[in-house]
Amino acid sequence: MNSSSLRADAGQILNAALQAVLPDSAVQSVLAGRSFGHGRLVLVSIGKAGWQMARAACDVLGNRLTGGIVITKYGHSKGALPGMRIFEAGHPVPDANSIAATREALRVTADLSAEDTVLFLVSGGGSALFAAPLVPLDTLKELTKQLLAAGADITQINAVRKHLSAVKGGRFALHCAPAHVLTLALSDVLGDDPAVIASGPAYPDSSTSEGALAVVRRYGLPLDSEISRLLAQETPKTLHNVETVVAGSVRHLCAAAADACRGLGYAPHLLTDSLCCTARDAGSFLSSIAKTHQNTDHSVAYIAGGETVVRLTGSGLGGRNQELALAAAQQLDGLADTALFSVGSDGTDGPTDAAGGYVDGQTAQRLRDQGMDIQAVLQCNDSYHALQASGGLIVTGPTGTNVNDVAVLLIKR
Repeated sequence: MNSSSLRADAGQILNAALQAVLPDSAVQSVLAGRSFGHGRLVLVSIGKAGWQMARAACDVLGNRLTGGIVITKYGHSKGALPGMRIFEAGHPVPDANSIAATREALRVTADLSAEDTVLFLVSGGGSALFAAPLVPLDTLKELTKQLLAAGADITQINAVRKHLSAVKGGRFALHCAPAHVLTLALSDVLGDDPAVIASGPAYPDSSTSEGALAVVRRYGLPLDSEISRLLAQETPKTLHNVETVVAGSVRHLCAAAADACRGLGYAPHLLTDSLCCTARDAGSFLSSIAKTHQNTDHSVAYIAGGETVVRLTGSGLGGRNQELALAAAQQLDGLADTALFSVGSDGTDGPTDAAGGYVDGQTAQRLRDQGMDIQAVLQCNDSYHALQASGGLIVTGPTGTNVNDVAVLLIKR
């Protein structure tokens, strides 16, 4: 088995795909040559790609910016930016720094005129990082944790969070009015709906109070009278001071992965850019494809982008990409020259320092040799330690972008 060659190919494909979806060129192409009149131009950049997007904007706009704020996840800032205040805060659950940073963003965007513009740079993670909760923070944290643990997807979680926030669901744009708000977004949600990305702080809200209530009831979460009252309130359905551009998404990530596969001699096949099942089911499905195509006479790659969910059945450590990869390892067992990797484009997968995981036809045997049973590990949701033991953790550090996840199955001939 050519495992070292496969691992090298996986690394090249991943690096090329991530480089292709860094926000720099997208931000610069939207802003280059654009006139912002003579009013103030205030930058607010939120999300796990917040620093990278803000740096690109600073490079283009320079002294035209009259100041601004960057709010990103802990460890995702890469240094000072001219005229910017940089905050790091909690994700996926907001914390006190999220609230303090958001309070400052509201302060610098208060009392703007119709001549002014807010350049609002948005990326995944913004929903937790840009937080002005209308309920106690501990209540919001607990509700978010319960929704995540129950397997709610990002659209469902954001539908709830919008109704419990003073900035989500279009409310930030209302706060900035009458100033114009230009939103430039990197999408980390399936379908690239601007109302869902970071819970749509500057976009008319398509969710309904009935929908928010239904999500909480579907997963059997308790509802007190105050949360019920807030969820029943409607969010803004029309906004007249906003312009929105979606500059990057998982579609771009998958296309870049396919180009990289092609350059290495694999015939790429895009299966979907809307993967939205459990991580274990996705891993099982992709490994089933590997078994079907073992008789291929040429190298092939199967690509799936999107965002899976993890059903918590244990108290181990891991993330959805690591769990997907480990689930695939069961059926890849013994397959020649076959490997799979799955990564989060932001470089962080769940509450770990890994971006995702890599497995091949030897992974299951490596784990058996160490007394590990994959099915038992999956039941404990402990994919991190299993992949660590098999040499399959993928660690990139913060990448500067965030456009969902990509899984790539490689069969080398």
